[in-house]
Amino acid sequence: MIALTCHCGKIGIEIASRPDFIHACNCSLCSKSGALWGYFDPSQVVIDGIASTYRRADKPEPAVDIGFCANCGSTTHFTLTPGAAARFGNAMVGVNMRLADTDDIAGVELRFPDGRAWSGTGEFGYLSPPRIIGAATPIE
Repeated sequence: MIALTCHCGKIGIEIASRPDFIHACNCSLCSKSGALWGYFDPSQVVIDGIASTYRRADKPEPAVDIGFCANCGSTTHFTLTPGAAARFGNAMVGVNMRLADTDDIAGVELRFPDGRAWSGTGEFGYLSPPRIIGAATPIE
């Protein structure tokens, strides 16, 4: 079990295990929210506290609702929108792994998808090779 919190501690997240990998996406939403996403089945994530949400308005069918702390502003997680859950099944919660201690995610692969160029279907292209997060190396 890994425990994460927003900056002020009003939102806590527990995840059952480390993510298989973490995405450092460069799309406008991910880069402006400052998030590094680990992906989990909803049964593996417990969110304690009430998050405010943001749904992007620049896409005709946005896929995620971004959760953030209304007190300190930290991006905490995302859930699929009802439309995306209906299309893909409610099989994913994204957790902002910037909230984790680096020691808790040391050894996890950090990937760099090109979200700005992604069409919204198919596989991501990647900007650079992945790297492994080290205990002494902060995630960037």
